[in-house]
Amino acid sequence: MNYYDLNAEEFFSDTVDADMSTHHEKFLKNLPENACILDAGCGSGRDAKLFKSLGYNVIAIDGSVEMCKLASKHSGVNVKHMKFQEIDFKNQFDGIWASASLLHVPSFEIEDVLKRLKDSLKDNGILYASFKYGDFEGERNGRYFNDLDEKTSNELFSKLDFEILKIWITNDSRKNRENEKWVNILVKK
Repeated sequence: MNYYDLNAEEFFSDTVDADMSTHHEKFLKNLPENACILDAGCGSGRDAKLFKSLGYNVIAIDGSVEMCKLASKHSGVNVKHMKFQEIDFKNQFDGIWASASLLHVPSFEIEDVLKRLKDSLKDNGILYASFKYGDFEGERNGRYFNDLDEKTSNELFSKLDFEILKIWITNDSRKNRENEKWVNILVKK
């Protein structure tokens, strides 16, 4: 999280305008009206702001103190400073949005974190997550990454008894990053 605290302004600027509309559509069409959404690792607050503007009840968390400040100001949601490993919500959310955030959880902790997220979902709740595409795990550009592909994401989420709704590959939606690939996964509790 130190990286995000030290580079919060730059990261905010690089991600706040990324077009995630096709991902939002896939996620939101599975949620009930007035759903309660957890934006887990909300970064700039871009998605929390959108979900709030659409009338959803949004709770947002991030592990970086500085990102929490910027995201709160941008989104109008009081972003809570919380690491994934500290999540202890129970049956609270209709949906959890984890865009480009769980990819920083090491493989030896990811199952515990996903169990925490699953426990946070109501029955039939929906989870969206995205990871850098590949099989790399380790530090890259000052941050820890745990990349996945179709096979490893399917195995990971299936092992925890999530129902896999869809797995798809996309290009990065940020400017000058279009050649980077992402694996996206939509699952149900």
